[in-house]
Amino acid sequence: MSVRVQTEDFDAGFELNQLRHARKDTGAIVSFIGQVRDLNDGDAVSQLTLEHYPGMTEKTLASIIQQAKSRWDFFEALIIHRVGSLKPTDQIVLVAVSGAHRGEAFKACEFIMDFLKTEAPFWKKEVTQSGERWLEAKHADDAARERWMK
Repeated sequence: MSVRVQTEDFDAGFELNQLRHARKDTGAIVSFIGQVRDLNDGDAVSQLTLEHYPGMTEKTLASIIQQAKSRWDFFEALIIHRVGSLKPTDQIVLVAVSGAHRGEAFKACEFIMDFLKTEAPFWKKEVTQSGERWLEAKHADDAARERWMK
């Protein structure tokens, strides 16, 4: 299991190949890549700044992976999350899960992403034509997390 919080971009192809070659019994790799949109809530976005709480953020992400591991049988999980100033189309996050079969890997990947959005200590600030604004948590993200609690 691997967690990285970094300012640098990542090479998703390289990271997925690392997972692919880590074990010969891997039958599935499921991944999610999030990127900066140029439009949010009807406003053009020119920049997104992500801040985090160093140490606590990595610990929280590792805990989310462990929670997924306690629910599903998969081999490896990887979270790479960027911080700092990003522009539209820049990659923000990569979540990847490897396993013997796709079903467990899909569920684990989705769970990790849903919990990352609601539990990880990241703060996002957008720059729009109207100025800067801090983003609030979205009800849709809370609802996605809640479905796993049943």
